[in-house]
Amino acid sequence: MQDNQLRILTYNIHKGFNVGNRHFILHQIRDALIETNADILFLQEMQGEHKEHEIKYSNWPECSHSEFLAQDIWPHYAYAKNAVYGVGHHGNAILSKYELNSWENINVSPFAWASRSLLHGVIKLPEAVSELHIICIHLGLMARERRRQFETLCKRIDEYVPYGSPLIIAGDFNDWTVQAEKYFYQRLELKEAYKTLHNRYARTFPSWLPALQMDRIYYRGLQPINCERLTHSPWNRLSDHAPLIATFKL
Repeated sequence: MQDNQLRILTYNIHKGFNVGNRHFILHQIRDALIETNADILFLQEMQGEHKEHEIKYSNWPECSHSEFLAQDIWPHYAYAKNAVYGVGHHGNAILSKYELNSWENINVSPFAWASRSLLHGVIKLPEAVSELHIICIHLGLMARERRRQFETLCKRIDEYVPYGSPLIIAGDFNDWTVQAEKYFYQRLELKEAYKTLHNRYARTFPSWLPALQMDRIYYRGLQPINCERLTHSPWNRLSDHAPLIATFKL
């Protein structure tokens, strides 16, 4: 952490496959992530296990995908499954250069077929007075599903995050109707980093021609310095989402 600044990236990595699902490109994703020099990564659609792909693809890592991406760069990481099926599971992950004091996965799935969860971690940053709370999310596709998930998230923050502690919530919101604002700003006083700096939400999906405002970085108790959408090469050839990267001053 340089000059009391924190660099954050959120990215739906599409389980390590390219847009057409024809090529397994987790190695290229890792190279691109390293180049960003982010301190903390909020990752969605992280493949935890897939017994068939493990056999089919020769470049499938021998360790877990979280461990593979984190190796030598982000020594602290947490993976939480939120979708389980016959051959494996996938979910959310946090990769951090700073120690995770604790983390917990909160199930917010109203339907068995659409497993969703919130991955809530707590980090003690060097020289910081308060702990940093971070929540990695991947919300549902249906509006009524997301409304219930917003309520659960707000309740979680009210109960477990002290008001004076810095907080970042980032991930794939699937919120193209922009309903999160009324929950986060009015109830929790959260702001969105890209919108604060550019006066609009970032269009991040699909990555090759971004049209929908899917991915966001909400914050409280920090000051955003910059926030950008990464759509240049190689990002437009990797996942179907474009990542967002933001720098905050503590």
